[in-house]
Amino acid sequence: MPESKEKGSFFRKWAMRQYWRMQQSQAVVGLLLWGITITLLVWPYISWRFADACDSGICFSGSFLGIPSTYAGLSVIFLSVMFAVLTIGFLYDQVFSLWTEWRNVDMERNPFVTYALSPNWVMMIALQAETLKRTTPGDEAIAQQADWYLKWCEQYTEGEMFARAVQHWDKDLGETPTFWFTTDGAMQRARETSFEDEG
Repeated sequence: MPESKEKGSFFRKWAMRQYWRMQQSQAVVGLLLWGITITLLVWPYISWRFADACDSGICFSGSFLGIPSTYAGLSVIFLSVMFAVLTIGFLYDQVFSLWTEWRNVDMERNPFVTYALSPNWVMMIALQAETLKRTTPGDEAIAQQADWYLKWCEQYTEGEMFARAVQHWDKDLGETPTFWFTTDGAMQRARETSFEDEG
């Protein structure tokens, strides 16, 4: 692999890891920021109703039980925004069911659902392919397909996910054996792989 491509891949992965970390708090932080922003944008239009100078329409006293009524006004606006967001969420979920289409797109874009194999899938597919191959010894067509499955599994023993799995298996279960669908070299490369986000 060219060095420039490796550097580009490293940078993209590093950037996506930082983005993923920010996303973990995005829902809560985003909701709070939107609520606070809209509250502060609306407040100037109704704040006069909470002032002592208010003398027309609906007015509120300057304080209640020693607490300025301004806090009550701000709280009502904020809670109204949260209720509006909850209502939109309910419509999104129960009325329009848009989440089903979102999941379809999410699955289409997920390589581990379409063509790639995670370590647990590698193990299951390889085991099934080998079992199929051994239980149908005279069927050339099945043998060829089973070999294709095993080649598919072998391809994904060269990736980072398999390397992470092997290192954790070594640590938790003792030395991982060299599986029948891979090589000693692949297992050694998996053990020697270093991860910039660990250690």
